[in-house]
Amino acid sequence: MSVDPDHPPSSQATILPAPSNQGVVGELAEMIVAGFGRHFTLFREITREAHDNFIRGDWVASRQAAIRRISLYDDRVRETIQELRERFDHETLHAAPWQQVKFQYMGLLYRHRQPELAETFYNSVFVGLFERHFYNNDFIFVRPSMSTERLDSDDPVYRSFYPLREGWRATLQRILATANIGLAFGDLRHDVRCITQAIRRHTNLPRRLAQHFQIQMLRQPFYRNRSAYLVGRVINGPDRYPFILRIRRNADGSAYVDRLISERDNVASLFTSARAYFLVDTEIPSAVIRFLLDFLPEKTAADLYTQIGFHKQGKAEFYRDFLDHLQRSSDAIETAPGSKGMVMVVFTLPSYPYVFKLIRDRFPPPKNTTRQKVIDRYHMVKQHDRVGRLSDAWEFSYTAFPVDRFTDDLLEELKTEATSQVSFEGHQLIIKHLFIERRLEPLNLYLERADEEGMRHALQDYGDAIHDIAAAGIFPGDLLTKNFGITSYGRVIFYDYDEIMPMDECHFRHIPPPRYPEDELAAEPWYSVGPNDIFPEEFAVFLFTDPHQRELFTRLHPELLDADYWQQLQAQLAEGQLPE
Repeated sequence: MSVDPDHPPSSQATILPAPSNQGVVGELAEMIVAGFGRHFTLFREITREAHDNFIRGDWVASRQAAIRRISLYDDRVRETIQELRERFDHETLHAAPWQQVKFQYMGLLYRHRQPELAETFYNSVFVGLFERHFYNNDFIFVRPSMSTERLDSDDPVYRSFYPLREGWRATLQRILATANIGLAFGDLRHDVRCITQAIRRHTNLPRRLAQHFQIQMLRQPFYRNRSAYLVGRVINGPDRYPFILRIRRNADGSAYVDRLISERDNVASLFTSARAYFLVDTEIPSAVIRFLLDFLPEKTAADLYTQIGFHKQGKAEFYRDFLDHLQRSSDAIETAPGSKGMVMVVFTLPSYPYVFKLIRDRFPPPKNTTRQKVIDRYHMVKQHDRVGRLSDAWEFSYTAFPVDRFTDDLLEELKTEATSQVSFEGHQLIIKHLFIERRLEPLNLYLERADEEGMRHALQDYGDAIHDIAAAGIFPGDLLTKNFGITSYGRVIFYDYDEIMPMDECHFRHIPPPRYPEDELAAEPWYSVGPNDIFPEEFAVFLFTDPHQRELFTRLHPELLDADYWQQLQAQLAEGQLPE
């Protein structure tokens, strides 16, 4: 893996005389750890804005803060690389004993509160300094050197509450009273009553309580869009259950509990990569991740670091886990199930729940795009509110795979369709640039095997997904069901971005009536079509070859086939209305 572009040193920079070898080692380590310190300080400052924005109800500012935070890491890495190049000349950097620098850096992380993040930052700086021309695994942190198992702050990251000791209502009142959201609850008794009613309805919460039953709540709220989430877990003997309260803001500036979220599928959806990153202020990210993993066993540390905004750490955790899995598995890397795309080569390891996507060298008609445009669209999605419908992707550079794990057909496709993106070094296949996403079952394949009830649910959610994505200001472009996937809990998510475009660039039109009877029989349309013209009346015909699926979709979502609906949605977006 490598960090993307770095800035060359300024032509005005003064190269100072190189200090002694030992001095170089210490100074390099200290400059890199200082660069991480600046990054983490800025990260927390931006994250804390969510608290004030929630108090004010300034949802636009909250979204802008989330977007600013995404690019923060790469900016600080480039800044640190720049400082190193200005401080030391080229020869000094290349001659430095980097294994000693790494050991010196480890010493600086003793009693550090974010050692895993600092090590990843070191890797990014080092690889950005030398690209792929001058490093080996002894110079970087391939494995974490510091344990985060017992890390915690002076104020532990969570509080414990005991309903059997003080009663349910008193416990819930205390949970809300100690919530650090900055707003008073408008009707605390009503909120407590609603929570207790929800607890009775939720069959997944325990009915028989162990002697030391307790609720543990993270001290800091999780913010996303218009909501604050009080995130906790129920401890009932050996069992763990999620216990999450979604808090909203009334127009008068008071707060209220919108709902209790404890069903496994809903909690999994809340922490899906298809949603915008949470903003949660924490000095000890690893302690928050340990807490979440305790009741989210289907998630990984990579998923959860990413979900709270540390997407580079998520990448590092993912890659380490993937290397471990490769060593412990024997199945072949093969072409991913589903229709082959014209823009991407997509492959997977069946025993591992991810897909790997790299851009082809050439795109056959009617595709009219470029490699950079495709990359830009993935970046656009990462910085957008994904509203639970747009799959997030990790972006990797120069990633190595064992050649002997690829099927012959896939290896041949990579050599012929993505020649510029692959190279071979010994027994390794190196892919220059790729995206990695959670694997989903393609919707078109699901519809082929679904019974009537499953088909109806999937088509309902498929239309809902189109609604949600459009309400977030994005038109998916290619709406074919092969470009959507369905999760294990039945949620439809879009994952093909080469034709997406902002809603304000779309021109939704009604099909003009034919001028003559012969117009309807002509091979070409009788009306002009601009590059961004979209005719919703045609959607059902183009999207479904199966008449029953077409009829069912038309009945479930007639508004999506009406240009007036799309034009009204554009008007709402132009007025600044944000999606919910």
